[in-house]
Amino acid sequence: MNTLFSYQWYRAAGAIGCVAVVIAGCASVPAPKEQMAVSKSAIANAVSAGGSEYAPVEMRIAQQKMDRANRAMEKEDYENARWLAEEAQADARLAEKKAHSAKAQKAASVTQDDIRVLHEEMNRKSK
Repeated sequence: MNTLFSYQWYRAAGAIGCVAVVIAGCASVPAPKEQMAVSKSAIANAVSAGGSEYAPVEMRIAQQKMDRANRAMEKEDYENARWLAEEAQADARLAEKKAHSAKAQKAASVTQDDIRVLHEEMNRKSK
């Protein structure tokens, strides 16, 4: 009787283990819809900031990664899609920051030129 009870215990534990493995196998990574939207928004922000002009390499890389993320979504490879979308977002933000930096440097250069011209005018008038 004791042996029969022990056998049933192992059988139940094995069944529970099999069910756990099946459930774990069926559980998949959810579709990264929110991350995809955030990444697309980051790319749009970078484009509107002038990323295509001031950081074309970073923009091209971000858009390529986003295209690859979209293809991964179509294949339901959600883990890869999330990873690519996160990288596309980072590249787009880098392009956006580079564009802002380039614009700021350009504005500073124009301001420096204006100051130089004003100094020349003041020096010429004081002579």
